[in-house]
Amino acid sequence: MRKQKQDIVSWYQQPEPEICPLCNRLIPDDQRDEHHLVPKSRGGRQTQFLHRICHRQIHALFSEAELEKSYSTIDALLDHPEISKFVSWVTKKPPGFYDGTKRSNRRR
Repeated sequence: MRKQKQDIVSWYQQPEPEICPLCNRLIPDDQRDEHHLVPKSRGGRQTQFLHRICHRQIHALFSEAELEKSYSTIDALLDHPEISKFVSWVTKKPPGFYDGTKRSNRRR
């Protein structure tokens, strides 16, 4: 005998919405990137879901060596003045907002 539709609905739970730990906005599925807190090329395994725009901003500002040594946590990233300025700007944008990211002059 097949399960009744109400039986299936009763045990199904929708997944919790992903919230970006950097900007605290809801992450739409098409804007979700997985960020290695310590770059994968440097042995990092732990990942965190971020908005695509937040993820790109991190990599535009910091080299992999800097991410490994100084910015391997969300708190450390948020303490950096340029990330803090970016976060205060992007929090005013809707969750699906994306704008091109330019590499920082600091990294050239």
